Amino acid sequence: QVQLVESGGGLVQAGGSLRLSCAASGRSLSRHNMEWYRQAPGKEREFVASDRWMSSTTYYADSVKGRFTIFRDNAKNTVYLQMSSLKPEDTAIYYCHAMTINSWGRGTQVTVSS
Repeated sequence: QVQLVESGGGLVQAGGSLRLSCAASGRSLSRHNMEWYRQAPGKEREFVASDRWMSSTTYYADSVKGRFTIFRDNAKNTVYLQMSSLKPEDTAIYYCHAMTINSWGRGTQVTVSS
């Protein structure tokens, strides 16, 4: 089993940037497809971005395309979500997900003020 711990969330003004980290322990992430999801208050959890290890292909929700970037550092066993040009509607708890083993982190709060 892999343990995922997200960090890097916080309060930022609209237009600002944050980098979220998802550190894994217990198993290497290098051969796992990794995703970021988010859940805003009163809403369902939604897909944000994914990174497919075999094809090195990334996918993004339309709402974040061009503003967010998912990438990983296998040496650090960590997946990142670089978020730029943040908007108030990006406010949510952000979760890391290892697709192939369906493992979730506990999330990190991102709050974007207008």
